[in-house]
Amino acid sequence: MTDFLALAQTGIQQLSPYVPGKPVDELARELDMDPASIIKLASNENPLGASPKTRAAIERELAELTRYPDGNGFELKTQLARQCRVQIDQVTLGNGSNDILELVARAYLAPGLNAVFSEHAFAVYPIVVQAVNAGARVIPAKQFGHDLPAMLAAIDDKTRIVFLANPNNPTGTWFGPQALEDFLAAVPPTVVVVLDEAYIEYAVGGDLPDGLDYLARYPNLLVSRTFSKAYGLAALRVGYGLSSPVIADVLNRIRQPFNVNSLALAAACAALTDTDYLQRSRELNSAGMQQLEKGFAELGLQWIPSKGNFIAVDVGRDAGPVFQGLLREGVIVRPVAGYGMPNHLRVTIGLAEENSRFLEALRQVLARV
Repeated sequence: MTDFLALAQTGIQQLSPYVPGKPVDELARELDMDPASIIKLASNENPLGASPKTRAAIERELAELTRYPDGNGFELKTQLARQCRVQIDQVTLGNGSNDILELVARAYLAPGLNAVFSEHAFAVYPIVVQAVNAGARVIPAKQFGHDLPAMLAAIDDKTRIVFLANPNNPTGTWFGPQALEDFLAAVPPTVVVVLDEAYIEYAVGGDLPDGLDYLARYPNLLVSRTFSKAYGLAALRVGYGLSSPVIADVLNRIRQPFNVNSLALAAACAALTDTDYLQRSRELNSAGMQQLEKGFAELGLQWIPSKGNFIAVDVGRDAGPVFQGLLREGVIVRPVAGYGMPNHLRVTIGLAEENSRFLEALRQVLARV
């Protein structure tokens, strides 16, 4: 038998597939549970569900399912350009923001080159870097967050990309406007800085910088965002990158034709106009964050302050058995041992009743493991 793994590129041979949050139906099958009795707080999804405006936009597109989507995504790119204060040739559409991250890696990395990113950073960064046989410089975190001065010091003449996440997943940590300004001003102009802002819509106030404010002054900056989180469209897989026209042109040369489907394009266009839904999402998230923090305090647990729609809690022991115990209670959260955080669980902010059920299940599990 031919060993097709051995024939694959070296970097791919050494990869392990990305492990997503456990689906509700999978847990129901495993433990013979009613799917309706299970709550999922594992994948940072919006608990409100898709808004009526996006549902209506999808329904209007159903009659055209035999047609290919607009490969250029003109309407969505036009709306994004207007809302984000850029030109349309600065927008790259992706099949989720993960697609943007992969495009950047494919465009600018190769064997002998490297990318810099933080410990405890999003799992896709090392995946896309290793898949193209490039080097990864993983910089130790500082209080679970990015150590920007150390990341800057790690850049050398072989560095082509720096991945920054603000807020960071799975820790929820963030850095402020001055820290980003100082970093961008010091990065060599030959290094593409990917500012991953998948959760930026949940950040209210001036604690976090808006990456869009820096695009005009830093042509090596790319800001990636998504409709999967605050806009509630995770199933449709639509994200986007904002950059200089030259970087956008490079990415569009390798972007797959029709990488964003018609339903996703229509729903994303509608989502951008639904400011009421976005505000409700923020308010629900803020209230849920306070609810979980209060519950953790009552349980005597520590947590990492978060600016996302999730929170990482330290259960004070190996989190694996706690995760398994929660599954038996019909509650799915996310273990993050693979991110170098073996005592933490990442919990998505849910509806108030889902948060309450999780906290009660956690109390019961901690009492017996």
